[in-house]
Amino acid sequence: MTNVSFQGERGAYSEAAALIFFNNEIDTVSFATFAEVLENTSSDKTEYAILPVENSLEGSVGESYDLLYSTDLNAIGEVYHRIQHCLIGIGRLDEVDTVYSHPQALGQCRKFIEEHSMKTIPSYDTAGSVKIVKELNKRNCASIASKNAAEIYEMPIISSNITNNLNNYTRFLILSKTNSPITGNDKTSIIFSIKHEPGSLFRIIENFHKNNVNLTKIESRPTKTNTWEYNFYVDFEGHKEDSKISEMLEKIKHDTLFMKVLGSYPSAKLG
Repeated sequence: MTNVSFQGERGAYSEAAALIFFNNEIDTVSFATFAEVLENTSSDKTEYAILPVENSLEGSVGESYDLLYSTDLNAIGEVYHRIQHCLIGIGRLDEVDTVYSHPQALGQCRKFIEEHSMKTIPSYDTAGSVKIVKELNKRNCASIASKNAAEIYEMPIISSNITNNLNNYTRFLILSKTNSPITGNDKTSIIFSIKHEPGSLFRIIENFHKNNVNLTKIESRPTKTNTWEYNFYVDFEGHKEDSKISEMLEKIKHDTLFMKVLGSYPSAKLG
């Protein structure tokens, strides 16, 4: 059976998203960090890796974007997973004064946390925070995670649907050493850096306009090598093997200091 690496403990949203993408026909393998997730797929210990890249409420996952810059894996798919957070613990709501979860989850539930004057303690994973709270066994401590995580660790749900906005989705990329063929409904992701010249970014973006290619996302991240220099992460409609797209990418390459095609893959829809 296909092996897929994900970050976190059993019951993590990354694991749930992987099961949705592969229709439950996989074995999932958990790792503590995003870097380990990619490394194990790069070394053929798993066939695929899944990585969260952005959330509809909290924005991009910076660590994931930084790792995409250096990985040798290709993006071959994407999935949008609806995030439904629960407050999980052994106490009553009025007893809880401390909450554990991943920083993104804490941010997504900020209003609920502030309304109940709870102290937040960041943890490496949502499902992992349930494990921590179970081991603490204190009525004043709770975690924020999924209903599935509560079931796995046999912990009570204190309150359901506690996100700031119920329209809460996380986008995940599926990565492997393979490539995805043209489907006619594709998206391509690239990374590039540009020269410090007037109009350099405009010249690149102009290529998309001239070729009538729809940009779906553009994001900048510090290069981590030179101060105030950035890499740009761009998603757009089309497949890198389509002649129009491949010709456009060649033109873009000439106006960049560095360009990397992360991959082309079928566009996902909100579930």
